Amino acid sequence: TEVSGYSKAETIGRHLVNTFIHLEFRSSVSEVLQNALVGKDVANFELPLFTKSGKRREILLNATPRRGDDGSVIGVLGVGQDITELNQQRTEALRIADDLGRIIETANAPIFGVDIHGHVTEWNLKLAELSQFAYESAVGKSLVSNFVTEDLKASVGHVLLKALNGEHTPSFELPLVKDGEQKAVLLMNAATRRGQNNEVIGVICVGQDITQINAMTAEQQRVADDLSRVIDTANAPIFGVDMEGMVTEWNRKAVSILGYTKAEAIGKNLVDKFIQPEDRKSVSDVLSKALAGKETANYELPLLSKHDDRFTILLNATTRRDAKGNITGVVGVGQDITEIKT
Repeated sequence: TEVSGYSKAETIGRHLVNTFIHLEFRSSVSEVLQNALVGKDVANFELPLFTKSGKRREILLNATPRRGDDGSVIGVLGVGQDITELNQQRTEALRIADDLGRIIETANAPIFGVDIHGHVTEWNLKLAELSQFAYESAVGKSLVSNFVTEDLKASVGHVLLKALNGEHTPSFELPLVKDGEQKAVLLMNAATRRGQNNEVIGVICVGQDITQINAMTAEQQRVADDLSRVIDTANAPIFGVDMEGMVTEWNRKAVSILGYTKAEAIGKNLVDKFIQPEDRKSVSDVLSKALAGKETANYELPLLSKHDDRFTILLNATTRRDAKGNITGVVGVGQDITEIKT
């Protein structure tokens, strides 16, 4: 009565199938009842029942033959459970899972998943494109054994193990290699994947293709190394200072002229250590201007050597900036004009 909305008086004596079952389901329900009426128990049959107000309810039914004193079947007794809300929740969960599956598959980020044994369960289109391994070639295989280079197997395996234990894991780089050729480099984040009862069922990893970023970084490092070698081996004295006026660059020519090794110069205040007192104010002014973005060309810089010899360097003081354009110091490139001045 509570589920269907019909009172007992409204149902007793009425034909169950013709009165309470929708036309499209009458055949299957009739078949279940006929089986029970010939003595066959039917378990877990989903019975679509329409209420008095026209709403559909799902009843999980066990249909049992009802017997008389002589053992003959005299009817059917149905014991059921209303699973309407449960079915709705299940349908919604399937919809969400289906949506999630499509999101993973079509995401513009490489995504893979592994089960508790480390075997691939997810391998989306972006990852297939970057790795040049199709979904069918990856799923079911051990991720570490088949898709991780030898030198990284231990570290990647450790990250996956931590994630399988429910622990937070740091980002890790995963090079994608096929036939000995590196196809891409991914920066991955691993997250624990859990089942309906919150049990760990695997790991899902979402990444970013950093192949070009790594290439740019390597190129920038190469240029920086080249520049550092040029500065160090240049046939002109070159020095650099930071925002506090402390020496950060001191090349070989500066060493040969002034007698101070690079180790003796780095970290020292340029003005206080290498400029005679009477010239310190003017040199400080030049450095201050450069640190404010106003560069100075052809400034005659008086320097005092380790052996108290005086040198005159014709200097160009250039503002030094970082990648964001922020001023980080001054670099000075000079020419020794001591002999010309004397």
